Amino acid sequence: MATKIRLQRHGRKKRAFFHIVVADSRAPRDGRFIEKIGTYNPITNPATIVINLEKAVQWMANGAQPSDTARAILSYKGVLYKHHLQVGVRKGAITQEQADAKFAEWMTSKDARISEKRSNLEKASNSRKSDAMKAEAQKRDSITARVLAKQNSANEEVAEETQTTDTEATAEVKENVAAEKTAASEEVVDDTVTEEPAAEETPASEEPAAEETTASEEPAAEEPVAEDSVPAEGENVE
Repeated sequence: MATKIRLQRHGRKKRAFFHIVVADSRAPRDGRFIEKIGTYNPITNPATIVINLEKAVQWMANGAQPSDTARAILSYKGVLYKHHLQVGVRKGAITQEQADAKFAEWMTSKDARISEKRSNLEKASNSRKSDAMKAEAQKRDSITARVLAKQNSANEEVAEETQTTDTEATAEVKENVAAEKTAASEEVVDDTVTEEPAAEETPASEEPAAEETTASEEPAAEEPVAEDSVPAEGENVE
């Protein structure tokens, strides 16, 4: 029976994770399997891989063929390198101790690279967060500046309108005062004009009367006395 090491999909849509299984090559992808030897989660960064190293090496020694994706995962975790070393041990090229030492050295360097990658990813994530916070702060400051500028503009417009209104009101008050003064002066002039003719008419009416009286009196004093009207001496005046 030909066996394969491949991935078996699980999880919901767009949130998939996989089981690493050993199955019959004729079985469907998500069908029956012989043994589960690990898991693979591609959503995390870096991807989370958990695998039973000894069982994977044993199955490969027994002739199980990994799929392309499974091969990349096994290479990443050192399964292919350990299988290569074990082939050398079986052929007598190296001893088991040498193979174990080489594999331990490889795992140490691999872990260092993985740790460095995680550190770089964390720094990049923190940098992105910091840049996002700075951009948000700048955006907030710009919005605040625009709001303040708008408020200042509105206050200036209100102040200008108030000043204009006060100026107009002052001008109107001044015009009203000037109009009142003009009206008062016109009334005074009218009163003066109406009173002066009355004062002139009174002497004019009185003077002719005095003249007439004098004229009437003077002729009476100058009339000659008639001789007939004067009684003679010795006549009785009846």
